Amino acid sequence: MTISYEKFNLKEVINASGRMTILGVSKVSENVLAAQKFGGEHFFEMSELSIQTGAYLAKLLKVEDAQVVSSASAGIAQSVAALIGEGLVFHAYHPYTEKITKREIILPKGHNVDYGTPVEVMVEQGGGQVVEAGYANMCTPEHIEMMITDQTAAILYIKSHHTVQKSMLSVTEAATVAKMNNIPLIVDAAAEEDLFKYIEAGADLVIYSGAKAIEGPSAGLVIGKKDYIEWIRLQGKGIGRAMKIGKDNILGFTQAVEDYVKNGSESGEAMQARLTPFIEALNNIPNIVAKVVQDGAGREIYRASIKISGAKSAKEVIQELRAESPAIYTREYQANNGIIEFDIRSVNEIEMKKIVTRLNEIMN
Repeated sequence: MTISYEKFNLKEVINASGRMTILGVSKVSENVLAAQKFGGEHFFEMSELSIQTGAYLAKLLKVEDAQVVSSASAGIAQSVAALIGEGLVFHAYHPYTEKITKREIILPKGHNVDYGTPVEVMVEQGGGQVVEAGYANMCTPEHIEMMITDQTAAILYIKSHHTVQKSMLSVTEAATVAKMNNIPLIVDAAAEEDLFKYIEAGADLVIYSGAKAIEGPSAGLVIGKKDYIEWIRLQGKGIGRAMKIGKDNILGFTQAVEDYVKNGSESGEAMQARLTPFIEALNNIPNIVAKVVQDGAGREIYRASIKISGAKSAKEVIQELRAESPAIYTREYQANNGIIEFDIRSVNEIEMKKIVTRLNEIMN
């Protein structure tokens, strides 16, 4: 059987926007595909598969326990449901029951963002109620502490380029407040590359996307305190039933984490080296000025940034890049300022040449 873009009347895509859900996030390795194949071809006691892969990942990541879930979003919802239910079976299965009274989740106001869906939607799906702390452009430890009541179930911290970066308390500061008040801290670090630092900073639960930095199949990972992870597993008979993950992706993702811990991701230095000829070629195109920029959230990720001038706006160029096959997707957060960024982590040399060719056609 042959699988192709043509079979389903689909356009080929060059993903220069980064590890984005709308494009399928990332590519997986042969190692991961082999693990998925093994999972697809065999049967397992699923509860035991969950526990044993969790124990295996926990050992790799030096944490008490881990749970593979269907996505980072599912990780937020199930973590919230777990912490408001506190392990009581009826509460765990039914996070919306009126018998639960402690369901407030404190979130810095500048972290209540839309990353494809609003953060508060996932909190509410888990039965929680968002309580915003601080302001859109500022949140201090004191702002968090002043919102704590006897109805507070957890503090949620979103570590993401989508959130406000300036004048925000650190994960370590949030963890200090959480510990002083005996409240769990959840850190959503979906696209982050460091699988150790947030637990080391004092978080009780940390959530990662399986298909972003880790380059696994569609999955999510929650790591942290053993009791809390066990409460999350209870969600398999609660809201987690609607978010279950298949055996093939559990095993594929576990292999992806093992490979990631062993090999890491592309270094910032390597990215800059690959960007050099790309930037030179872009600067030869009329009405384009190109340079290398670092990720706005401070991650060791470097991108090509182009400033568009002339008759066409950046938004028009973005539309034309997407119009044909291959459809070229870029980062468009600064399009209003005439700027387009190209994330090359999932782009090879041949694809970079195609981008240059298409931009030449558009700008000429």
